[in-house]
Amino acid sequence: MFNLLVKYLTVYLSSMLKFVAGPLTGIAAGLSYGETALFTMCGMMTVVLLFTFTGKPLRDFMKRTIWKNKRRFTRRNRQFVFIWRRWGLKGVCFLTPLILTPIGGAILANLFGGPKKQIITYMLISSTFWSCVISGVIFSVGDWVI
Repeated sequence: MFNLLVKYLTVYLSSMLKFVAGPLTGIAAGLSYGETALFTMCGMMTVVLLFTFTGKPLRDFMKRTIWKNKRRFTRRNRQFVFIWRRWGLKGVCFLTPLILTPIGGAILANLFGGPKKQIITYMLISSTFWSCVISGVIFSVGDWVI
């Protein structure tokens, strides 16, 4: 029982940092496809909920302390603005598991002022879709590799 809980927690925590790490950890831990997809999705949504509900206070704190004397027009900032202007909130949510990390996508969606309800809805749809697809691909390829 404790072993299984550790496996679940490992998939959950790794997908909070990098979405693809969840399915990779799940197959390495010997979990089923469904368990891996579920805990990968839950890990991403935890980060999204955390940053969505603490977004404004966190942003204000970072402006006062970390970003106080920081350059505004950096290459990375321009890329974020390009993604937002080109695809909007739906595009950011769709690209979050693939290109952006769950943390990066949640910060970007909140930084540009997306409505909380829409952020959570679109991120839930995206994380559900991508956790099923990526887990499926990794489990299919993993059978050949392992």
